[in-house]
Amino acid sequence: MAAGGVLVVGSVNADLTVRAERIPGPGETVLGGDAHTSPGGKGANAAVAAALAEARVALVGAVGHDAFRAAALAGLTRAGVDLAGLHTLDAPTGLALITVSEAGENAITVASGANAHLRSAHLPAEMHGFSHLMLQQELPPEVTLAAAQRAREAGLRMLLNAAPTRGTDPALLRLTDHLIVNEHELAALAGKEGSLKARARALLRRGPQAVTVTLGEKGSVTVTRDTTLELPAHPVTVLDTTGAGDTFCGVLTARLSRGDALEQALRWAGVAAALTCTRPGAQNAMPTWAETQSAGRQVGLR
Repeated sequence: MAAGGVLVVGSVNADLTVRAERIPGPGETVLGGDAHTSPGGKGANAAVAAALAEARVALVGAVGHDAFRAAALAGLTRAGVDLAGLHTLDAPTGLALITVSEAGENAITVASGANAHLRSAHLPAEMHGFSHLMLQQELPPEVTLAAAQRAREAGLRMLLNAAPTRGTDPALLRLTDHLIVNEHELAALAGKEGSLKARARALLRRGPQAVTVTLGEKGSVTVTRDTTLELPAHPVTVLDTTGAGDTFCGVLTARLSRGDALEQALRWAGVAAALTCTRPGAQNAMPTWAETQSAGRQVGLR
């Protein structure tokens, strides 16, 4: 794969989704609609989003031999993601159980399955031929750290989406070029005291050169050592927020790998993430690059 490509090391799941009037509380049963199976996993989601944004993308991940394998891989195959680094392990394919409320909010429980059995030995020995590495936190922490170390040795720029919240190794932050978090993940990493911008800037002192905080309908805030970018959300009617954050991360990485300036890449990522919220599902809801460009032109993006 030529320079400028994106390597994603991350989880691959099948999503089992049910829409209901509301997300149930502890001990509560809520009746919902029909269940639907679709491709998911934060790693696979980001890879598909990046491929749809016209990046060349390869994925390192793991699935099982079971009935959920085909559903988990459908979106990656359709988007043209290079799966030479996919491993089939003696474990179930990862499965995410998702409840989506009528307001479009979701609650997700993940059974990691094969993702939890991926090891550093499954990583490529070298990462040359890529310009960017995209990581999340659904794999074993030692695998994520090893991937970041190999990326640094190969000269790749590394973007880390510190999700789900599970604590982040300080060594991993030191290897991170661009950290992406939502408000909950920011609180987990930097506490709740002080303004959002101040807490994001505090994370810069721990290694990253840029920190982006995604804020849903309020857009995003990105801080670097020199600038602060406050970008509004692209206006849409929200149906389902599943996969929106992964879309943002994948498109941001893709556009940076294609040579876009930071602000431009962030704006494209915001448009694509918003469009994902207008459809049900994760990968199945992600816009094509033509759709993202069309929506972006309506707000002055070129």
